[in-house]
Amino acid sequence: MQMIKKEWQWMPYLKQEKQITMEKKPTIYCGGGKKMNDNWMTVTVHIDKVKEHVFDYKGNKYLKLNVNLKDQPDQYGKDVSLSVNTYNPEEQKETKPVSEVSNSSDDLPF
Repeated sequence: MQMIKKEWQWMPYLKQEKQITMEKKPTIYCGGGKKMNDNWMTVTVHIDKVKEHVFDYKGNKYLKLNVNLKDQPDQYGKDVSLSVNTYNPEEQKETKPVSEVSNSSDDLPF
C-alpha cells in the first residue's frame, strides 16, 4: 500500500513538469480555402503573415503549414483553415545534467 501512495505523490510532479515544458503558442492563421472534393482543396496563403516563418534547408526555402478542415463553412463559404506550424521539437526538450555514473560493479545507477 505504501508504494502506491508514493507513486501518487510522484505523478502530480510529472504532470506539473509536463505542463511547464509544453507551453502553448498562439495560432498564426495565414489563410483559408475550400474543399472541392475528397482529394482536392484550394487554398490562399497571406504571404505577409508567413514571411518570418520561412526557413532554409539545403539551399531551398520552406514553410510548414497546418491545413485543417472546418466542421462548418464560415460566412464566406470557406471550410479549410491554414495556420503556420510553429512546432519545434528542440524547444520542448529540456536538457538536464546527468550525474556521472560510477564504473564500479557494486553501485547501481538508481
